[in-house]
Amino acid sequence: MTTHTDQTTHQTHQGSPTAWGPPPTAPPQDLPAAPAPGAGEPEQPFVRRLWRGRPEDPRWVRPAFLGLLAATFLLYLYNLSASGYANSFYSAAVQAGSKSWKAFFFGSLDAGNAITVDKPPASLWPMALSVRIFGLNSWAILVPEVIMGVLTVAVVYAAVRRRFSPASGLIAGAVLALTPVAALMFRFNNPDAMLALLMAVACYMVIRALEDGRTKWLVWAGVAIGFAFLAKTLQAFLILPPLAIVYAVCAPVNLKKRFGQLALATVALVVSGGWWVAIVELWPASSRPYIGGSQNNSFLELTFGYNGLGRLNGDETGSVGGGGGGGGTSMWGETGWNRMFNSEIGGQISWLLPAALILLVAGLVATRRLKRTSVTRGSFLVWGGSLLVTMVVFSYMAGIFHQYYTVALAPYIAAVVGMGAGLLWEKRAEMWASITLAASVVAAAAWGYVLLNRTSDYLPWLKWLVLIGGLAAALGLVFAGRVTRQLALGAAAVGLVAALAGPTAYTLSTLQEGHTGSIVTAGPAGASMMGGGRGGPGGGMGGGMPGQNQQGQQGQQGQQNGNGNGFPGGGNGGFGGGMPGQNQQNQQSQQNGNGNTQGQQGQGFPGGGQTGEAGGTGGGGGAGGLLNGASVSSEAKKLLETDAEKYTWVAASIGSQNAASYQLATGDPVMAIGGFNGTDPSPTLAQFKKYVTEGKIHYFISGGGMGGGMGSSSSGTSSQITSWVQSNFKKVTVGSATFYDLTQKTSS
Repeated sequence: MTTHTDQTTHQTHQGSPTAWGPPPTAPPQDLPAAPAPGAGEPEQPFVRRLWRGRPEDPRWVRPAFLGLLAATFLLYLYNLSASGYANSFYSAAVQAGSKSWKAFFFGSLDAGNAITVDKPPASLWPMALSVRIFGLNSWAILVPEVIMGVLTVAVVYAAVRRRFSPASGLIAGAVLALTPVAALMFRFNNPDAMLALLMAVACYMVIRALEDGRTKWLVWAGVAIGFAFLAKTLQAFLILPPLAIVYAVCAPVNLKKRFGQLALATVALVVSGGWWVAIVELWPASSRPYIGGSQNNSFLELTFGYNGLGRLNGDETGSVGGGGGGGGTSMWGETGWNRMFNSEIGGQISWLLPAALILLVAGLVATRRLKRTSVTRGSFLVWGGSLLVTMVVFSYMAGIFHQYYTVALAPYIAAVVGMGAGLLWEKRAEMWASITLAASVVAAAAWGYVLLNRTSDYLPWLKWLVLIGGLAAALGLVFAGRVTRQLALGAAAVGLVAALAGPTAYTLSTLQEGHTGSIVTAGPAGASMMGGGRGGPGGGMGGGMPGQNQQGQQGQQGQQNGNGNGFPGGGNGGFGGGMPGQNQQNQQSQQNGNGNTQGQQGQGFPGGGQTGEAGGTGGGGGAGGLLNGASVSSEAKKLLETDAEKYTWVAASIGSQNAASYQLATGDPVMAIGGFNGTDPSPTLAQFKKYVTEGKIHYFISGGGMGGGMGSSSSGTSSQITSWVQSNFKKVTVGSATFYDLTQKTSS
């Protein structure tokens, strides 16, 4: 039978009419966590338990929770196909995995298994299975990501609800669902959606382990982190220190058993994350695809180099840049303590971050006198520790950093806000608690005003509504323990609306737009000055790199008007593709003013879509080809599809995005020379010549990737192959695209 050692100060009081009951007059004893099935009353049918929830809950709780999940699901499904293939880099790997089980296992970019993506493949597997069932279309790729978002909301609610009121859990779930970067990434096909889900699951499992000291919960936490490693490598390990320390200190078992359990959890982590790594490292390199992103065809080198320490210190061989660190500036924006709040990141994630930090401190102060094994305090330490460690690493990492990485913070912020608000509400009769609760509302409203003021043309009235509403609510909350329950609830409701109004508006703008390319951001035009692709060519920065000086006509219109399609102020604006320092015009964004060129868009789920042009900016070198791929004409598509069945690869191209665009347009394998950046040494010139001699590749597509540019010398593999092809094979021009027919040598 489950035992509970926690005496806390936050749960619904016995006899209280609602979860937001009257202020306490004496320190209460908390209700225990949910009893185990069968403890106290007969097992209920599954459907009834699903609908009713805990027997002790008010009848509205479970319908409200299910309503939250349904609303999140429908919200995230809205306008989903506007993003087309989203990040064509990963969509191409999904398409390959849906056709080849070998490509599925390794995460290959093409069904010919030339090279893999630069991450482990776990995040690709749900999408690839979906495409196998429903065919290649936008919905089949992105709906699994939406489902992960809904599951993450459910996990955060469940974790908070175990020791706090139903309202606390619902607040936490709503905060997560309405965080702009969460609405972006749970509708996008990067690995971050799966990572966020599994990190939330790990936190939930540790909290369950803190309740009763049972080993199985800690082992499951290790399994979750192990599979998170197979989604995004070492980022999954950021929360290991706080989780391990909290359990080692707070678990309700003796010290020897605690360390034994942590050892078993470590074994579970290594097994769940290491089985795939072991197979890949032991597999003969000659019969598997090259490990994309590595320089030595080694996944371990990729993990500890480009995807590991290189992200921290900026020393990323083969990448497009890094540097900086400490309080300096890197190619990926300023680093320092305020990075999560600056103009590049703030509008993505930081709306409730000041409030969360206040509530975290308040929660720890309120629980300071509880037993070592307090699960209430342990919950604050688990979620708060994960938040602080991840935030500090993100703030100071000098290597590649994109705004959307911050989705990892969203579950932690949401949980801390829900727990802290619920705890202080229960203690509102104490002046310090009511003042602190009011201060958190002021912090959320004031910071919301600042963020909204950064995009001054976007809903200019909203910032005043947020500020005035927040201040009015805070005034009411100061006296929440001394006024009637109805007045206190009214003040709390106004405060919650004021806190969530800004992120909700940004989230609605995010849903209104399609997002394509490698770098995407949430919110309206101008919400993130560092970059981000919004709506394909010309959107955001069209996947452009930070520090660019470019002109994208559509982006100018978005900035001037502060107004795009749909939700007021939701512009498509931004810049075209290009590398740092370039001054170029994105002609594609001029031609396609709505910034929404995209590939095969599913016209209904499930089922097939129609094959169209691949999304992204025009092909060619620079970041247009590096980050957003190419626009594939119907003539080029027809050229590559001719006799496609005779070749392993219908074409080869420098860089993964360029290759992915043609592969998605034709449905046939296209070799990505040099991997994502075009700087990986695969294939070598000798290997490429061998493929050509054996008749395995039909065409070479000119342009794309960095080639011999930044990050690669003129003697690099990509440059060598390009020079050899141009000198020896017949050029074929189709529209504005240039191909070389590798079956026809030049007369010379």
